Amino acid sequence: MNKLTLSLACTQTDRAAPILDGRISISGCDVIPLPGITQTIFRQVLDEQAFDIAEMSMASHLIQVDRGVRDYVAIPVFLSRSFRHSSIYINKDSGIKKPEDLRGRTIGVQQFQQTVGLWVRGMLGDQYGVRSQDVKWMNGGFEAPGGGERLQLDLPEAISLEPIPATETLNEMLADGRLDALIATKPPSSFASGDPRVGRLFPDYPSVEKEYYRNTEAFPIMHCVVIRQSLVDAHPWLPAEVFKAFVQAKALALEEMKQVNILRLTLPWIAETAAEVRDLIGENVWKYGFKESKPEMETMLRYAHGDGLTGRLLAPEDVFHASPLTLADKI
Repeated sequence: MNKLTLSLACTQTDRAAPILDGRISISGCDVIPLPGITQTIFRQVLDEQAFDIAEMSMASHLIQVDRGVRDYVAIPVFLSRSFRHSSIYINKDSGIKKPEDLRGRTIGVQQFQQTVGLWVRGMLGDQYGVRSQDVKWMNGGFEAPGGGERLQLDLPEAISLEPIPATETLNEMLADGRLDALIATKPPSSFASGDPRVGRLFPDYPSVEKEYYRNTEAFPIMHCVVIRQSLVDAHPWLPAEVFKAFVQAKALALEEMKQVNILRLTLPWIAETAAEVRDLIGENVWKYGFKESKPEMETMLRYAHGDGLTGRLLAPEDVFHASPLTLADKI
């Protein structure tokens, strides 16, 4: 059988690197590795269908599934997970001291459809009673003017979303108090540079996030892996083989983290930190697979529907190709 030659676009992380550098192969395939920046990859997937296999925003994929767009199909490989209490920044002069104080405030997001915002809004509603419709949302450029939603949205009237001025940035508007708070995947430059006007809603966010996990057992899913639908139609075996390869790559990354003769990551005490995480989450600290992650998916789908990102409440089975659903997160 001739091998397929397939492009793979994703972030260069320890769990993806073994496929990108060829240590782990996808059976029946030769991979053209295209490591890149996720925001660029997402837009190229949505606007140009540019890659055969790609990392993809979970929230944007849910929107596409709800709309019946079949350019790509997802498999339950979650290249990005992240606890998100750390992602809420506040203007310190706004009077916000606790999550409940966000009610009635103006909060910035790069895109309302970003998965980080999906999880933060859901968490604020579930844990603190602050619903998406209780806030005025503004979207726009993070550190440079411009931006905008990846996909056009049709939100319920109860949810207020407006763009910031075209010449402004979310970072500047947070610092000068025109935004009360900001949800972002990374620290805004005002915070990173030590601007005294900007802080985190949860300064001790690791403790808050660990307690969140103890209460919910959810490690929020951010990104999945998608495969071009036409390839899957022509080669039905492909989703399962891609899934298996990513499981093997993740297992290799986790095993390397335990090695202490020569540290594989450029930080001390990595093995000790990994052991602490396993004590909290268990041996499978970064779950792939449908059965393993179904409760988190159900939570995401509830949040997406509640925010109006999807017009119906999707089932987890709606979101992924059927062939990897029975495969375990261990090969």
